[in-house]
Amino acid sequence: MLQHRTQNAADIAADFLSRCFAPGESIALLLRRDNPGGVLQQIVPLERALAPRYLGWLAHENSIGANIYVAANPVRSGSRKRIKESIAAARHLYLDLDTDGEARLAPLRTSDTVPTPNAIVSTSPGKYQILWRVGGFSIEQQESALKLLAVTFGGDPACSDCNRVLRLPGFLNCKYDPAYTVTVEYPGNSTWNVDDFRLDILAADAAFSSRSIVSRKGPNKHSSSERDWAWVLDELAKGKDAAKLTRKLASRRSDKANPLYYAQRTVDVASARLWLVEGAPIDDVVTMLEVRRRFEIPIALCSARAREIALTAQRMIARRKIF
Repeated sequence: MLQHRTQNAADIAADFLSRCFAPGESIALLLRRDNPGGVLQQIVPLERALAPRYLGWLAHENSIGANIYVAANPVRSGSRKRIKESIAAARHLYLDLDTDGEARLAPLRTSDTVPTPNAIVSTSPGKYQILWRVGGFSIEQQESALKLLAVTFGGDPACSDCNRVLRLPGFLNCKYDPAYTVTVEYPGNSTWNVDDFRLDILAADAAFSSRSIVSRKGPNKHSSSERDWAWVLDELAKGKDAAKLTRKLASRRSDKANPLYYAQRTVDVASARLWLVEGAPIDDVVTMLEVRRRFEIPIALCSARAREIALTAQRMIARRKIF
């Protein structure tokens, strides 16, 4: 029975690694036990990690209490450390849902701000790690996107560095008694680029609400998205019509990959924020957003989109109170 479970764990892990990395790449694996000095890191070629003997060794270590992790990005060949400078490429965006995982995963699955994930890893009861395989991201773009994903979907903000390790599916999470088997599902198999993650408005809000960013950039050096955000908020506060604002903003931002999408989301997030500040219950905000876009957004997405936007606006307000 133990041999069968060990082999099954190795097969699941091998499938995950084969999907995530390319032949010839080096990957970083981390084994961590609770006892002092019980951390071991190895940087090995993918082919070695996939070898039955190596996977068998990982399974054995796991069976005697070691938690098994893998770095989300490939590492430069010959590297001895898993530091930022040793990361070879931005291979994945990832999101760690370690609180209210089920509730936060639901809107992500139907959100129009992010594409279909490549992998959803269940790391423990109610906790998930979400991965998107990406191409064309610089390390800086990756880390910025990781922060925005955490803000948008309520993920762990600490999970935003390029050398982050994630739990390897198939093996046991030994922090529980009994140990929890880490499982994975694969909703999609595409490789996504920067334009597939529509998080512009969130970056603009973070820049407006963060003193550190404002002081670093200076008072007159806001981006185009920041200026759009400020303009839309001001126009809505004056009572301007949301539909007209949407059309005007879309015509102004023809540089965007999808100007109408960008305009709809900017106006709706700004509206939700204003309504919440005025004291409207979040369920009423969701309803107002649904009604506004019911003829523009497919009905299957409209409700989930409205709730995700309302929750995003709620988090923006909460975040601003910190500063």
